[in-house]
Amino acid sequence: MVLVGLLRPALPITGTTPLLCRLAAVCHRSRVAAAAMAGLTTTPFAAAQIGGFLSRKPYAPPSWASHLSPMPSHTYSLGHFPTPIHKWNLPNLPEGTEVWIKRDDLSGMQLSGNKVRKLEFLMEDAVAQGADCIITVGGVQSNHCRATAVAAKYLNLDCYLILRTSKLLVDKDPGLVGNLLVERLVGAHIDLVSKEEYGKVGSVAKGIGYAMNTAEELKFVKDIAAATGIVLDPVYSGKAAYGMLKDMAANPAKWKGRKVLFIHTGGLLGLYDKVDSLSSLAGSWRRMELEDSVPRKDGTGKMF
Repeated sequence: MVLVGLLRPALPITGTTPLLCRLAAVCHRSRVAAAAMAGLTTTPFAAAQIGGFLSRKPYAPPSWASHLSPMPSHTYSLGHFPTPIHKWNLPNLPEGTEVWIKRDDLSGMQLSGNKVRKLEFLMEDAVAQGADCIITVGGVQSNHCRATAVAAKYLNLDCYLILRTSKLLVDKDPGLVGNLLVERLVGAHIDLVSKEEYGKVGSVAKGIGYAMNTAEELKFVKDIAAATGIVLDPVYSGKAAYGMLKDMAANPAKWKGRKVLFIHTGGLLGLYDKVDSLSSLAGSWRRMELEDSVPRKDGTGKMF
């Protein structure tokens, strides 16, 4: 499908003969008719959408945020917003309770998740100040760091990532797993520090520890994915949904008849850091058994 042909006549009209003008008009009308049959728009709206992504735009705050100071004047368009909201058919909900889910995990591919929302402001501020690089800190499978690395490259900024890992792995190649794959493909500079070193200036962790999971929490993530098709991350949305359903089960009267909006903040790639723990929980597989007695003619049914 060639959309460019829908936005302008096939031939230039200015300075051409009347015959060429008529031919151009005929070609354009034909494209318009074909587009209408295909359900495509040929209005200026289609043209207006081109070039909007990665553009710098003025920021008009919502009324509830108008008191903030200092107020950003501009942002960069980095995400695909608004993200969709749909009903989430979670199992074993209290009577009359509805849960709806806002899919910020669908805000983009490399930049997926709610991290994009803050980066639209942070990246604009960096560019406005004339910065030539971005430095940020996170876990070895940090979704924030991955999104920052991609956003920086989109805007032609260098990116330095300080990633926290175990003291047994701090001197080894971190590999190309999950978020690390994206970060290293886009050329981010990666510096590893041990959790102990990081702990000297870090904070005490939002369970058994930040980005650490119990077997019950990981089983919950697997069960929800199998039941609803929604894959939660192990750091934020997985723990939040686990706590929500646990409280619903313990206090059903409190939730009865309520309508809940749950925000999925993304983070799918963070699950790669949990593959060892998830291996015994994930769906099973088997080899397909084919009967040797199935007849096959020579020269047929070959794949290679």
